[in-house]
Amino acid sequence: MTDRTERWTQATVYPDMWADPDDDPRNSKGTSPDGEFATLLDFLTNYRMTLRMKCEGLDPEQLARRSVPPSTMSLLGLVRHLAEVERDWRNWITDGDPLPKLYGTRDSDFHGAVADQAVVDASYADLEREQAATDAALAEHPDLGARVGKDEIAIRELLVHRIEEYARHCGHADLLRECVDGRVGQ
Repeated sequence: MTDRTERWTQATVYPDMWADPDDDPRNSKGTSPDGEFATLLDFLTNYRMTLRMKCEGLDPEQLARRSVPPSTMSLLGLVRHLAEVERDWRNWITDGDPLPKLYGTRDSDFHGAVADQAVVDASYADLEREQAATDAALAEHPDLGARVGKDEIAIRELLVHRIEEYARHCGHADLLRECVDGRVGQ
C-alpha cells in the first residue's frame, strides 16, 4: 500500500493535459494580439487563468495543504502571495510612500493560508482587487519604455516581471495540485 496520490486528468483527447484544447479557456480563438503591450497582457492573463484553474474544485483544506514539507507553500499561499506581490509592484511605480503589506509581516501570505472558507474567499478577493489596481496603474503608462518610480524602472520590465512571477508560481501550482489530488496537465 502506498500513500502516493494516483495521477489523473480531466482531458480525454490528450490524457497528459489539464483540459482538452477545445475546452481550454486559455486557448485564444483567432489571431494573436497586435502589439507588444497586448501580447504581454495576453500572456499575463493566461498565467492568471492557469493559477485559478489549478486551484479550482478544491476545498479550503486542500487549498491550504502544504504539499511539500517542510515548505510553507500551498495553493492558497500562492494566491495570497501573488496578491501581495501585485500590491508591491505598485510600490515600484510610485514616488510616494509604499503601500502597507496586505498580510503583515514577511511570509504571512503563506503562514496565514489556513483551511477556512472565509480566508479562501478573502484571499481571492484580495488577489482580484490587487490585480485590477496594478493593471490600472500600469495602464496609465502606455509607453513601455517609460521609467517610473524612485528606481526609474521601465514599464516593460514590470510587465515582464509580472509574467515571470506568475509563470514560476504556476509551475509550483502544478506540483502542489498533483500532490493534493493527482491532477496533472499543462
